[in-house]
Amino acid sequence: MFASLPSPSAGSLEIGPLRFNAYGLMIALGVVAAVWLFKKRLAQRQIGKPEDASSIAMIAVPIGIVGARAYHVITDWERFNGRWFDVVKIWEGGLGIWGGIAVGVVAGVVAAKKRNIPVAVGLTCVAPALALAQSIGRWGNWFNQELFGKPTNLPWALQVSAGKAQAAGFEVGTTFHPTFLYESLGCLLICVGLIKAEKRSNFRDGRLFAMYVAAYTFVRFFVESLRIDEAKNIAGLRLNQWTSLVVFACAVIYMAITKNKSTNLASEDASQDPLG
Repeated sequence: MFASLPSPSAGSLEIGPLRFNAYGLMIALGVVAAVWLFKKRLAQRQIGKPEDASSIAMIAVPIGIVGARAYHVITDWERFNGRWFDVVKIWEGGLGIWGGIAVGVVAGVVAAKKRNIPVAVGLTCVAPALALAQSIGRWGNWFNQELFGKPTNLPWALQVSAGKAQAAGFEVGTTFHPTFLYESLGCLLICVGLIKAEKRSNFRDGRLFAMYVAAYTFVRFFVESLRIDEAKNIAGLRLNQWTSLVVFACAVIYMAITKNKSTNLASEDASQDPLG
């Protein structure tokens, strides 16, 4: 049992003579892991070439990061008023996953089409990889001591520095919900769950991506309810909770529609089968 989960004393990692910004390093490691899994899943389906996953990532990832930063800046515009140079300081944190996924996926789809990878198949292959990337990337928040949740005395509660606690409006020594850890574990479970679900059922291409979206927004809604960082509130819910609800509903509707289509197609195939 932990007395509490400590935070790193610095936001960087030193490996020999090299010094890395930990937030950026976690994002980079998440990207590497995602590309590896995406490449493996494409190969299992015998789609494309071995270098396709890396080539798509080289386009989708940078554009996705720009989209993630843009979402954060737009939704927290007041924080950057008069401090415009801070807009580019992504190493200090501040990437909105909604903007990253939306813009990055669109860029990835365009890149995949140019390599003759069917859109639905590509989305199916990349879905668990995105969850894996998020699971690893969230640890950047741990190094930055940011986006923690409400105070708690649970054995896995997060310790932060005296300055971070006071800046959040709490006494020195207060421990908090490690929301980065909850989301990281949730994304890891989503990654594993999607892969296992795909092995058990022959889903229509594209449905697995919708399942990823629905599962992540479900997790994010509840994680967001624990966070205490400043955020826009509408009717008692944080902006990201409303976003989660809307995106979750869209994903569920898509899954319902495609399920009916899959059922109809299966029925047609059975009726045309002379042995049926």
